[in-house]
Amino acid sequence: MDDTLRILNTEVLVAGGGPCGLMLANELGRRGVPLLLVDAKPSTAFNPQANATQARTMEHYRRLGFTDEVRALGLPPDHPTDIAYFTRFSGHELARLSLPTAAEAVRTIRTMTGSWSAAELPHRVAQKYVEQVLRRQAQQHPGNDIRYGWKLLAFEDRGTHVQAQVRPTEGGPVHEVRARYLVGADGPRSLVRSALGIRWGGATGVKRDFMGGQMFAVYLRAPTLYEVLPHARAWMYVAVNAQRRGFICSVDGREEFAFHAALREGEDPGSWGADEAKRLFAQALGREIPIEVLSTGTWTAGHSLVAESFGRGRVFIGGDAAHLFTPTGGLGYNTAVEDAVNLAWKLASVLRGTSSPALLASYEAERRPLAVRNTGYARRFADSVGLFQARPELEQDGPAGEAARRAASEHLDAHVRLEFNIPGVTFGGRYDGSPIIVGDGTTPPPDAPNSYQPTACPGGRPPHAWLADGRSLFDSFHTEWTLLALGPQPPDAAPFEQAARSLGLDLRVVRHGDAALRDLYEAPLALVRPDQIVAWRGSDAAAAHAVLERAAACAGAP
Repeated sequence: MDDTLRILNTEVLVAGGGPCGLMLANELGRRGVPLLLVDAKPSTAFNPQANATQARTMEHYRRLGFTDEVRALGLPPDHPTDIAYFTRFSGHELARLSLPTAAEAVRTIRTMTGSWSAAELPHRVAQKYVEQVLRRQAQQHPGNDIRYGWKLLAFEDRGTHVQAQVRPTEGGPVHEVRARYLVGADGPRSLVRSALGIRWGGATGVKRDFMGGQMFAVYLRAPTLYEVLPHARAWMYVAVNAQRRGFICSVDGREEFAFHAALREGEDPGSWGADEAKRLFAQALGREIPIEVLSTGTWTAGHSLVAESFGRGRVFIGGDAAHLFTPTGGLGYNTAVEDAVNLAWKLASVLRGTSSPALLASYEAERRPLAVRNTGYARRFADSVGLFQARPELEQDGPAGEAARRAASEHLDAHVRLEFNIPGVTFGGRYDGSPIIVGDGTTPPPDAPNSYQPTACPGGRPPHAWLADGRSLFDSFHTEWTLLALGPQPPDAAPFEQAARSLGLDLRVVRHGDAALRDLYEAPLALVRPDQIVAWRGSDAAAAHAVLERAAACAGAP
């Protein structure tokens, strides 16, 4: 027998073990869908990478049951999460946004209303730590086969299934994979997107003094850094001067940091290593201190790219394979997680035979406009900080320097609130126009980055509230379909229960008698999808069967 070819059968093959791929593994694993995930790296990320988990992502982690595990990682619970701007890290402070520590976030969220009425606040944690949690959780599902150190070689959509070849990265026998569906979550240089011939659309090559062009990334250990900083501690420090723009984020709150420096015209980092990393860090800091360089690399800011399609046939793409951000606002990783949340329940429903394959077309219809929206916001934030000119006067003594710093402070004080206080970006993403959203004729509030008006207008995140027993309203939702019956005398929900049984949908009616919740949702009935999006709301259940047929694109429905 020729053992160079082995056969693997699975329902879903995922290429890529970053946040999108791992979130797919968690969402599909909990629904009992067998999955094979391959990633060419030997393990999850070593470098810190993304460092901001937005509140909506934390709500999804809460839904899956591991938000406390994520919040316990990264900075110590009492470490400030401020974002602060300086001429150099040890120089003049120009602006600061003070934000809750991890410990404070758990307490204060219960008292917050309006734009920040939520189950969770954001958390500052390096992506490397989040990926470890996502991997541990994914591996607990018996149907998941998670293989780091394996790579996708090729694939073919054969109409009834996808045939693919995978192999250990370090060499070894090729394995043939037969899967019902393939998801390419394999990053900006995606083999899957390239093989499908899907082009990028959007903007790239944008030049700015900062966050536009080549960036030099350094993961470093600096045990004495906090000792030489003359300012109140922060999580992110941004250097704004004419010599070297850059920023650092604390990785562990003690001695590990992620440093990113903007490169100048004529600088060629192709052969740079630890010596250059130390030089650039000293420039941004304003003095030399001992540091240990753990890794270096380069990346390019100035992208706001979205794939022209999110898949073809039985093959889909998500995460950085589908959209590429300049990281202002921290939106890339969070958008990738929501790609997975959106796609997973749809794949599971189609694979179970509950929904027709037409449901999967709604993935692109819903997620691509969100990617265009979010990359646009990131570009706006990058323009705000990156087009600000850091003149030499910023570091001068005397009236000219003082005037320059006042002007910089005014601009950066406005900018930091624009980029980092973004409940509208976080909670306001909507799926208006989706074929599976049943509209009610109402118009949602305007989309604005720095404010969010809770609304149950179908197509968006359900409004949040804390219940009298101390739970989040979201904690009462069913893991699949939820029909909220609100107020002291809601309409009869039995037609929805009967329709769900006939259509094979896992639906639970959740009753809350508080009239304030009925007023918050502006209707006594609201249908919430498995990804916690309002699919429909109304005053009676007369159209229950038609609503569920459309919202789930049920098999056999016209």
